[in-house]
Amino acid sequence: MEIELLTTLGCHLCERAEQLVLQAWPQATLVRIDIAEDDALIADYGERIPVLRYQGHELAWPFGLLDVRERLVQR
Repeated sequence: MEIELLTTLGCHLCERAEQLVLQAWPQATLVRIDIAEDDALIADYGERIPVLRYQGHELAWPFGLLDVRERLVQR
């Protein structure tokens, strides 16, 4: 299963988000989407990254391991 990670170059919080996803769901495939490549994504997510998207649900920073497990993975 794929989880989208909205990110951009040099985002240390995005690196932390990636670690949390892999801890919560080791079999997940992360698809990194660089918001810097799309003006609409910058407008929508520029101040909220990292954002995780999975099956129509979004989880914006700040979040922890339990948030990923309860609000994203177990849906």
